[in-house]
Amino acid sequence: MTQRLDYQKLSPAGVRALGGVYMYVSNSGLPKALVDLVFLRASQINGCAYCIDSHTRDLVKEGVPLEKLMLVSAWREAGDIFSEKERAALQWTEAVTLIAQTSAPDDAFAVVQAQFEPKELSDLTIAIGLINTYNRIAISFRRGPEGKASH
Repeated sequence: MTQRLDYQKLSPAGVRALGGVYMYVSNSGLPKALVDLVFLRASQINGCAYCIDSHTRDLVKEGVPLEKLMLVSAWREAGDIFSEKERAALQWTEAVTLIAQTSAPDDAFAVVQAQFEPKELSDLTIAIGLINTYNRIAISFRRGPEGKASH
């Protein structure tokens, strides 16, 4: 796949601004592995090959077992591989990522609200919005996975 245009060169200030939000999320106190699981799940839903590749590699580096990574898209059926907090975050990720279809339902909010403090939930939702933005940019401009080329 050929990248349509180099948005990083064309819009460096915009990319830096998104990077600022990424740094905010990174420093928010949410566990990095949890954030990367959320990033991976949203990227799977959106079909962003670049982000799926990137966040899977991040999770491997963080020591997340391969068995867990293989089941992210089927987390509901994965038994106790995912903690209650992770399941709540993944459910909320799906609801927010598919917001045009789900309208972020009250039951999903109740589940995530029971597992996260208000600031954590706010930061988690910012993280979900951020990865959805990154997914949309990468998919729109056909940025493919870099796994083989860069690793």
